[in-house]
Amino acid sequence: MFATGSLARRIEQAEASLIAEGAAAAARRTPAGQAFALPLRGGVAAYAEPGSPLNKIAGLGFDGVPAAAELEAIERAYAERNCPVHVELPSFADPDIGRLLTRRGYELAGYENVSGLALTDAAPDRAGPPDGVTILRVGAAEAEEWLRAVTVGFGTPDVFDGLASHESFSDDVIRRAVDDMTQASGMERYLALRDGVPAGGASFRTFERVAQLCGSATLPEHRRRGVQSTLLRHRIAEAARLGCDVAVVTTQPGSKSQENVHRFGFALLYVRAILVLPNGAVH
Repeated sequence: MFATGSLARRIEQAEASLIAEGAAAAARRTPAGQAFALPLRGGVAAYAEPGSPLNKIAGLGFDGVPAAAELEAIERAYAERNCPVHVELPSFADPDIGRLLTRRGYELAGYENVSGLALTDAAPDRAGPPDGVTILRVGAAEAEEWLRAVTVGFGTPDVFDGLASHESFSDDVIRRAVDDMTQASGMERYLALRDGVPAGGASFRTFERVAQLCGSATLPEHRRRGVQSTLLRHRIAEAARLGCDVAVVTTQPGSKSQENVHRFGFALLYVRAILVLPNGAVH
């Protein structure tokens, strides 16, 4: 699959929408005025609660360079909450934005890979799940098991030959952030059972024919048993059935998750640079 600027814009708009909806969900359970989701040049600057992975600027880069006053207002909002400013800047973004941010004191903290699969061209995967692995669509009865599987799995990173994440989160914060994001419109959740026992979970969301495959994790004791492959296969089929033309996964460079999706035919589309303004460095 070949990445274009138009495709990158669609994917980044989907990401910004997801983060904004997650922050809105956090606002419903936190003190009034704490959480926010502020528009910024086609993207969003979001804050949920202290230490949350939802505290970021996403989708920036396709609708012009922010003015100094726009950035100052957003940087002040983060500073008032004692939070650094994290910007996820895609490699398709206007380079002037990167130059502006570095002049303002933002520092490169890491990268993440955005991989995609063209669903219109993908051949049906007729492989069945490994023996003993089944997939359930999550309802009220499975919600707690799903949340536990995703939270514990995410909080126990797999071993891989790549860059470590530039940040870490507490189990409680991960749990609440995952729960907030599952309230986004169109989010579907799936629980994987292995021999009848919860082994992993995953979710996906559709936005303007983009299928965002997210919230994916396997409990450590069930890894290397085909759980993630089965969850991935199931979500790809569902996304195609719903009329999406591309499935997207965001991973750490060189991670086991990236290796898994590339086995299914995903291609690296572009990279996001993570730029961080340390707390207290507001202009």
